[in-house]
Amino acid sequence: MVHHKKTAFLKFFFTYFVSVALLILVSGIFYFQEMKSQLMKSEHFSLIEYARTIKMGGDMSRFSNDFHNKLVFKNKRLDIRNFSQIDNEFLKYIPTKDSTRYLKIFKSKNSFIEKIKKLKLKILFTQLLLLFIFAIISYILAKNALKPLNESIETLDKFAKDLIHDLNTPITAMGLNIKLLEKQECNKDSKPFIRLKKSIYVISELRGTLTTLLEKKTFQVCKTDICSIVKDVVELHQVNYPTLSYEVNCSSFEVEINSNAMKQILQNIISNASKYNKKDGYVKIYSKNKTLYIEDSGVGIVDTTEIFNREYSRQNSSGLGLDIVKRLAQEMNIKVEVTSNKSGSCFKLNF
Repeated sequence: MVHHKKTAFLKFFFTYFVSVALLILVSGIFYFQEMKSQLMKSEHFSLIEYARTIKMGGDMSRFSNDFHNKLVFKNKRLDIRNFSQIDNEFLKYIPTKDSTRYLKIFKSKNSFIEKIKKLKLKILFTQLLLLFIFAIISYILAKNALKPLNESIETLDKFAKDLIHDLNTPITAMGLNIKLLEKQECNKDSKPFIRLKKSIYVISELRGTLTTLLEKKTFQVCKTDICSIVKDVVELHQVNYPTLSYEVNCSSFEVEINSNAMKQILQNIISNASKYNKKDGYVKIYSKNKTLYIEDSGVGIVDTTEIFNREYSRQNSSGLGLDIVKRLAQEMNIKVEVTSNKSGSCFKLNF
């Protein structure tokens, strides 16, 4: 599952699952409080039943050793509904025929505590079972809810692939004709010809980027030396930007990546570093501690937080290239950071 589909799936799954989990948790708390109240009433009633049996001379063998009693003197009249807890015992005063004497009934809380423990375990087990069931339901619902979206994306991907495939022939033809026209002396210093050459290069570059982006679902990652990809990309830009100085200081740097996607990431970043550079400027690429740095002496970026947005535009360039950089980097778990000032910019690719 590609990154954006995975993100949408997880958002739907956790939104539904967390909502249900909170409902189950709150229901469990209310149920526990209600059952605890019922158990307390049962304990209260057992004290009354014990006192009644004593008064009527009934069979005391049916009561456990948790009960015991004694006569006490009380000067004030007590409410018949009295019921309290002292340390590890329940306590109730039962009036006798003598208004100054009360039968003080005790009952150990051990059995009550045991019942509470069993109640908690029962509720916990029920909640875990319900969470497991609703996790499965959440998964099924998330899959089904995203199915129409996936079908729409598949249709758009197919259309885009067909369109890019159809563009291959005219772009190749334009490239060949440009090379033929370059051989004519009259075109070497022609500004319209130079602009046309750059435009064809941009279109060709964009086609390659989109092709890689549409292949995200079939990404095959393997251990690759990034330095070799860097050198290939730099060589291509040295031809198109002969006035710039390119410095590559990259030793063996192997990481798990898709080489085509990595090439497009570097292509887009180094292309921007070259395109928006100063006259006789430089582009430096070097590695350090599993991080690849791409520095330039360009005009700088006003707002580095916006450059990865598709809507971002700069002079005659859209934000599509860096938006694709962000998407491809996410698929390979590469963190991209940017710092910039008036003397240039620096892209850091954290692997």
